[in-house]
Order: sequence, then C-alpha cells, then structure tokens
Amino acid sequence: MSALLGLLLLAAAPGEDVPVAVLQQSVARGERIEASDIVVEPRPEATARAALRMDDVVGMEATRNLNAGTLLRRGDVMKPQLVRRGEPVTARIVTGALVITAAGRALGGGAQGDPVRIVVTATNRTLDGFVDGSGSVRVTAP
Repeated sequence: MSALLGLLLLAAAPGEDVPVAVLQQSVARGERIEASDIVVEPRPEATARAALRMDDVVGMEATRNLNAGTLLRRGDVMKPQLVRRGEPVTARIVTGALVITAAGRALGGGAQGDPVRIVVTATNRTLDGFVDGSGSVRVTAP
C-alpha cells in the first residue's frame, strides 16, 4: 500500500490533492501507532511532501500527543522506547561465555541498540551499555 502511495504522490500534478496517511484517531505520547490508527485521505500536494509513508509510521511511538487528522512527520514519531529513564532494568554483564545479571535503574531511555547508562542497584555503580530488549541492557565488560 505504501509503494502505491509513493507512486501516487509522484504521479500527482502540481496543486492537486494526493492520498496520504493520516491519523484516524488520537494517539497519546508514548503509545505505539498501529495500522488501525491510520487512514488514507486526500491532502494538498504541498502538505503531502513532508508526510511519512504508512510503512515508516506503523510500529513507531508518538513523541507527543497527536490528534485525529494529523499528517505525520518525522518529528512526530520515534523508534519504540524499550528502556525509559528511572525505570528498573536488568543488566546483563557479558565477558566471553560468562553472563552475570544484576538489577539496576536506567539513567536514560532508549530504543533497541541505543546506548544507555544505568546504575546497578546492589553496588550503586554506574555502567554504560546498549538496550538489548524491553527492560534489558547489555553491558560488555572490558
């Protein structure tokens, strides 16, 4: 569907309305955008140039509260945050074949593969790692 949408955007004459993906219902900040949240509507070509494709939006997280009818742009969405600042995390400290897990708290947020700093609860030590999954941070020991 998004390939068709892209072709329609390119084929439209200047000044004509083109079909674009817009929110069908409001989405709160931090919620994931699903395919059922989006509908295709005609919009002026000048407005449609900044619009994201449906494939670029589905599964992403809203960066702010978005109202129904909103034409989605790059700043409106981000990769889903799997670790959030202040929330508990499981630190997986990896050295070769040895894996040690420890409870901790995130000092920042991040999506899959993003760098994040955590504090290990038991030692109060700060470690740097990478988001490995929901509430999980992988720390590679030197």
